[in-house]
Amino acid sequence: MKDMAAAFAYELKGLERDEWISRVDDVCEEFGHFEPIGPDHSALLIDAGRTLLVSFESAPSVHSKNHDAAPLGWQFVNSNGWSSLTLLAKKNQDWYRHPAMFGYFDRLIDDGFFDDFEQILFYGAGAAGYAAAAFSVAAPGARVLLIQPQATLDTTYTGWDRRFPESRRLDFHSRFGYAPAMVETAQHVTVIHDPSIIEDAMHAQLYNGHNTSHFKCPFIGPNAAQSFSGMDVLVDQIENAMDGTLTQQCFAALWRERQSHLPYLRTLFHRLDAEEEHPKLLARLCRKVAQKTDRAMFANKLADLEAQGVKL
Repeated sequence: MKDMAAAFAYELKGLERDEWISRVDDVCEEFGHFEPIGPDHSALLIDAGRTLLVSFESAPSVHSKNHDAAPLGWQFVNSNGWSSLTLLAKKNQDWYRHPAMFGYFDRLIDDGFFDDFEQILFYGAGAAGYAAAAFSVAAPGARVLLIQPQATLDTTYTGWDRRFPESRRLDFHSRFGYAPAMVETAQHVTVIHDPSIIEDAMHAQLYNGHNTSHFKCPFIGPNAAQSFSGMDVLVDQIENAMDGTLTQQCFAALWRERQSHLPYLRTLFHRLDAEEEHPKLLARLCRKVAQKTDRAMFANKLADLEAQGVKL
């Protein structure tokens, strides 16, 4: 493997989509490899140290939302000396169920690819979290970090989840199908979910192995990974998950960053305001935010609640 602590460099920001894909391909060919997998996926390998982050992401999200418009794992190449294998989907909400993806992981297993690494973490969120769990079986003993993952869309198990009608037609019966069974050989699995999203909570409970820890992030909304990134704690979560230190205490310390993250505070505001059952909690929230920011929504609501006689 290559020592790329200083050599690994790329510039992807501001590029149009086709130019961006071409540049990603060039970087991968220089420092690892870029390999199309069937019609809808690609494998992006950056070959660096003996620690490997395997992440599942979508091209639209990476291109428009990620730091430096780069795959998530690339920032760890320079900062931590990790290798990065990104399984990149062409579209959002992709469950990686194409047979070509099965063949790709079969080949990695046959070639002993994962044997070259001392520590491996599989990471994904949402549909990509499902994929990270499902394919982690290819590297027994790896650690797994899942944010709001589905367990399967097979209606035998999850007929109650009607959020993805088109994707429910995919084949979840064949190989790498039921993700909770695929993580049984993992060293440790961490599942993070928002219990206020009932479907996410039910999927999370299907990951019930002895090697699994559950951490809750109430009211963070349907895109927790993006929120964690906005709080600047996603990188910490991944680093701690990789070295096995993402404990309940560690997660709680990172989760406290929500207290100064305005998108989260707005979500909580609207939730409490809609329920109308906790006026004192809403008033406390508004007072706290109004004291630290000039957001009129919180200050005005606080004034309305005080006028209604709500006392803190």
